[in-house]
Amino acid sequence: MKIYDDYNRPVTSLRISITTKCNLNCFYCHKDGIIPSSQEMTADEIEKICKVASQLGITKIRLSGGEPLLRDDIITIIEKINAIGFKDISLTTNGTLLEEYSSSLKEAGLDRVNVSLDTLNSNTYKFITGKNHLEKVKDGIRAAVKTGLYPIKVNMVMMKNINSHEIWEMFKFCHQQGAILQLIELLTTEQCPDNGFEKYYYNLAEIEEKLSKIADKVKTRKFMQDRKKYYIGDGEIEIVRPMDNTRFCENCTRMRITPDGKLKPCLLRNDNLIDMKNALHEDDLEKLRRLFIKAIKNRYPYYQKIKK
Repeated sequence: MKIYDDYNRPVTSLRISITTKCNLNCFYCHKDGIIPSSQEMTADEIEKICKVASQLGITKIRLSGGEPLLRDDIITIIEKINAIGFKDISLTTNGTLLEEYSSSLKEAGLDRVNVSLDTLNSNTYKFITGKNHLEKVKDGIRAAVKTGLYPIKVNMVMMKNINSHEIWEMFKFCHQQGAILQLIELLTTEQCPDNGFEKYYYNLAEIEEKLSKIADKVKTRKFMQDRKKYYIGDGEIEIVRPMDNTRFCENCTRMRITPDGKLKPCLLRNDNLIDMKNALHEDDLEKLRRLFIKAIKNRYPYYQKIKK
């Protein structure tokens, strides 16, 4: 059973934030909805949500945070999700604990990881994150590749006058490790804190123009918000541009869940969340199913040139 919203968009992917805790302090982080650990969903509650999601045609699960590897029960969570039978289970991490966890994650049923890494310069890394963990992250990427988590994607948020000159160095590093580089546009919306990081916004149009000229092949991923993948030799660079992108909304197939159990129909909005806590506490899967469908029907393109 596949559910469509009122704009004929199927929901096939679910991103579950399982904690707001993080061991880095990236200056551009939205720190959206910080909550205490006692309010985070339990492994059993996450399992219930995933069971209902599977019944509604969702085939891909991504776990994120905060930093999801800070959860003591992260392996249990993945084992429970894996037992349901999804096509793809992935995790987004800052990579600082990845070397330690890679083998256990793979054995539990994780398919792949996205690692957030914006720079290969130690001083720049400390400026962005407030920590000196660059080598830990690089070792984590290598360990994940060795373990067989595939594909490894490196998420590089592009920032003007900070790391925009490092693209080719990062591409070389990723290519050497057997990883894919994803260049991500710095996200600024009405929900973002007013902390001044908008001055670092870097428009990816210029680099896309360069990539289109030198790439051996270009692939458009229609059901991944029309992202473009540029193949250079046997390496890959993928561009992620949600800002002011009507195509991003038109082809969006993803919903999100907050760590305290709220369904989030749209990445760019916080005013239409659906609270599932009561249904989770009542162990009512049918009620969860109805809430999922309600959230899907609440999906509305943030940037719209889309016909109903």
